[in-house]
Amino acid sequence: MASMASVSQFPCKTFQNSSQNSKLIPSTSISPANRINFSALSNAKSTKLKQSFAVRAVSEDEWGPDSSAPSVAVVEEKPSEIDLLKKKLVDSFYGTNRGLSASSETRAEIVELITQLEAKNPTPAPTEALPLLNGKWILAYTTFSGLFPLLSRGAALPLVKIEEISQTIDSVNFTVQNSVLFSGPGATTSISTNAKFEVRSPKRVQIKFEEGVIGTPQLTDSIVLPDNVEFLGQKIDLSPFKSLLTSVEDTASSVAKTISSRPPLKFSISNRNAESWLLTTYLDDELRISRGDGGSIFVLIKAGSLLLTP
Repeated sequence: MASMASVSQFPCKTFQNSSQNSKLIPSTSISPANRINFSALSNAKSTKLKQSFAVRAVSEDEWGPDSSAPSVAVVEEKPSEIDLLKKKLVDSFYGTNRGLSASSETRAEIVELITQLEAKNPTPAPTEALPLLNGKWILAYTTFSGLFPLLSRGAALPLVKIEEISQTIDSVNFTVQNSVLFSGPGATTSISTNAKFEVRSPKRVQIKFEEGVIGTPQLTDSIVLPDNVEFLGQKIDLSPFKSLLTSVEDTASSVAKTISSRPPLKFSISNRNAESWLLTTYLDDELRISRGDGGSIFVLIKAGSLLLTP
């Protein structure tokens, strides 16, 4: 960071000589606290978020009566305005089932936060920063109505859960993979679409879908049967079936291992809806906001980001 040398010159405490005592004693004109705004000292440009720091000189009163102990500069890290907006945005997704269950008030609040973030976009030309786009992104929220039937069916089917909806971008080979991961008793499976993309502007890419892939079920460690499930408004007690779980697990394990050994099922996509475009309106190393050709909003979080931690 620029001007870091100035930290060593920071006046924590001054001393004066006493004719009666050869020891150095603190001056009475000590300033108890001083602050330096590091952001004003640096002109370096970076696509990463800027942090605000303050340096405070701690006086001897805060450390006890030992005047021989030197003063200590304490660095206090403060979240930036963008960090606060991102945290508030992600918190607003709670209980919305990726947007499906969001109320009109919550949607309005989310749109307002998205607009504020877009105005502070640290990457004004996302397609010129392809390494930032690269990697796996987890869908956290969307207004795309085409996904709502999938989300609603996943919520209605007993024992079946949509674990994850993701988009993986390979900026070297210009490919995109959209994937939905399902989980059920004893196994998981996925449905994916593979596509190519072309850069059309500093913010826009054109996407052409080429094939779909239905993954073979993958066996999980064991079947965990809940006490009850709700189906069509009726609560069904599953406790009587738990005694049969051991034999079912053995049979399911044998079948799943046979199925899992088979290659995934692939099919071509060649209809007129196989192309779309995507506009990236906000991008940093952990959050991406995009808008589709129908005006839909997609908010995605980079896999491994702390924003995914509740």
